[in-house]
Parts: sequence; structure tokens; C-alpha cells
Amino acid sequence: MTFSTKLGVGCMDTRKIASEYRLAQWAQAVQERVANGETVKDFCQNRGISKNTYFYWQQKLRLTAAEQLASPQALTPAGWTKAELEKADSRSLSIEINGCHVMVDENTDSELLSKVCRALMSLC
Repeated sequence: MTFSTKLGVGCMDTRKIASEYRLAQWAQAVQERVANGETVKDFCQNRGISKNTYFYWQQKLRLTAAEQLASPQALTPAGWTKAELEKADSRSLSIEINGCHVMVDENTDSELLSKVCRALMSLC
């Protein structure tokens, strides 16, 4: 019984890996199509695939991208720590980026904050 349970988990992992591989292959193909300025019709004809197949994978790529953007990790760029609301005042924000600490509240000039964020992002 233990063997079949482990086998089931292994099959799930294999399917997931295969699906991720196909998704990566399609992501590269779509990027190449766009970079080459090729129409979907020409792309499909040149590779002998149906437009339905192309649009199926394009939709899967979009859904995957949306899921990744919705994940908490997508909200925190590499080298940054997660921004959190200060507990004491819900109208203030504490941001830490590469050891630099920035406090923001409702009176912070948005243009200044934008410049500070761009400068900090250039350090990453």
C-alpha cells in the first residue's frame, strides 16, 4: 500500500514536470513568433499545428502568468524585502530595500516616493 501511494505521488510530479516543460516550450515559441513578427496563421502553417492548439497554449500561458503575478512572491522584487503596513498607524507604510529603510505616510509626496523607488530599484 505504501508503494502505490509513493507511485501515485511520483506520477503527479512527473505530470507536473512534463506540463511545465511543455509550457516553457510554448512560451519560447510564442516569444519567437512575436519577435519575428510572424502572424498566428503563418506560425501555425509553418509548424503544422492548428490555430486551436496555439490559442489553447497561449491561454495556458496567460493563466500561468496571472497566477504568478497574484502570488505574494511576485509582489517582492529580487533583493527587496516585503513592504508591510506599520501596526501602529494603518496609514503609514514601512519599506525596506537592500538594507535601506523608507517610511511613507499619507503626506508623502508621490513624485518623491516614485523617484526614491526608481533609485533603489537601480541598485538591485
